[in-house]
Amino acid sequence: METPLYIAVSHQGALRRQMDVVANNIANLNTVGYKAQQPVFTDYLVRSRSSESALGDTLSFVRDVATVRDTSEGKLEATGNQLDVAIHGDGYFAVETPSGTMYTRNGHFRLDETGQLVTEQGHAVLADAGAAITIDGSETNITIGRDGTISTEFGDLGRFQIVRFENPQDLRQVGNGLMTSDAVPEETDSPEVLQGMLEGSNVEGVVEMTRMISVQRSYERSSRLIDSEDERIKKMVQEYAR
Repeated sequence: METPLYIAVSHQGALRRQMDVVANNIANLNTVGYKAQQPVFTDYLVRSRSSESALGDTLSFVRDVATVRDTSEGKLEATGNQLDVAIHGDGYFAVETPSGTMYTRNGHFRLDETGQLVTEQGHAVLADAGAAITIDGSETNITIGRDGTISTEFGDLGRFQIVRFENPQDLRQVGNGLMTSDAVPEETDSPEVLQGMLEGSNVEGVVEMTRMISVQRSYERSSRLIDSEDERIKKMVQEYAR
């Protein structure tokens, strides 16, 4: 394959990756607590083997380096549901899953048949002592304080385990609003918890749609370049064959 084709293909690969990320952001436009993502690319420079290359002495390929997460807070929306909880500022709820403890900003909780406070997927929400939070069915006046303390008319039941990470980019998304990390979390000293509210996605729909159109146009330009280069090579081969 000719060098211009290699460069165009590397560009297309990066664009496909970017389109996947943009599409995922748009799909999660209304997902509670979702954080928008953005791929990071860099130039991979290679010295040309030919000093007379039409592309210059140095060839620039595209390399997919990583995906970063926009950790800015989404819009807080009032729901009136006493089991809906949002974290204002830094922090993540800790939940117990079959794969171990994971973390989430999605505070849309409910009570299961045993009275445990769980996520939408049924994962137990953890208190700061590491135990599940249980609320008796007869306790109806559930109050959640700004510090995350849960209480009813019969007294305090515990406090949400809310943690933070020195580098939030260490967290990896695993689906259903859950994240995991190999880094050791730190307990948040003074979390600000809001009852009856949820944190919306921080995805900007207009921005992502504009980005999608731009990526699509760039991909089409790369495709035209590949088609043009392919046609040039065919003509060259035909000329040599004569």
